[in-house]
Amino acid sequence: MSDVGLFGPDSITWRVHREPIVTVGGLRSLYLQALLPRAVAGVEQNSRYRKDPWGRFQHTATYVATVIYGTTEQAERAGQRVRAIHARMTATDPRTGERFRVDEPDLLRWVHVTEVESFMEAALRGGLRLTGAEIDGYYAEQTRAAALVGLDPATVPDSAAAVAAYYERMRPELELTVDSAATGLFLTLPPLPYGLGLTPVRGAALGVSALAIGLLPAWARRLYGLPGLPATDLIASANALVLGRMLSAIPIEWISPLRRNALRRIAESEAAAAAAAGTTTTT
Repeated sequence: MSDVGLFGPDSITWRVHREPIVTVGGLRSLYLQALLPRAVAGVEQNSRYRKDPWGRFQHTATYVATVIYGTTEQAERAGQRVRAIHARMTATDPRTGERFRVDEPDLLRWVHVTEVESFMEAALRGGLRLTGAEIDGYYAEQTRAAALVGLDPATVPDSAAAVAAYYERMRPELELTVDSAATGLFLTLPPLPYGLGLTPVRGAALGVSALAIGLLPAWARRLYGLPGLPATDLIASANALVLGRMLSAIPIEWISPLRRNALRRIAESEAAAAAAAGTTTTT
């Protein structure tokens, strides 16, 4: 039987990440992550994302897809590479001057939770229908991904209620710093390659950024100095639903070669197993 990886086609994770709109959720998570001062300082002092934002995006997308659709060995190797990179990085807290490691569990947990919660929020508001138990199942499954980056799964929120409680605990630590404001502005107006910044693509990119901001929790928008009104949530939900339905018409296998490879790997394994069973029966 083929190794289906950490999750497999029957998982809630595969259902959530089948929705192309989770990409908007990934952008949303970056706005959230930037609100934790030590987290954004770690990125600003170590990452080359300003020089190559699209390369950084591609690396991150490939990592996420490998964890979801790769074999167990591929996912574990990807996690090992990330842990090795993080282990070499330190940063200075601009508020206190304290030197810290970027792989501190508190920072890794913040990045993990904001990412998976943003994926879920984008998928739901883009039209994916899940029960409360299925939503909790997604968060529970994602503790496996958290383990890859070095977190103890027992310390990671594994349900919608646990995620909400975690955000409540973290909110006093969040603030808009110079780094987070600069990061937020960069995410909203990133440089576009091939001269596309002078074409209508700029407007489309700005629309995606605006949607990601609109999908933020009201308290996060207020930290950025933006409206935290219920009307903003309603407009963002309506826009996400329209975009989600448009994107759902695109075959996901066009977008994710790793998913396509996983499906082929599973199909070939099942065919081989059926052939072997047939041979055994006839003999």
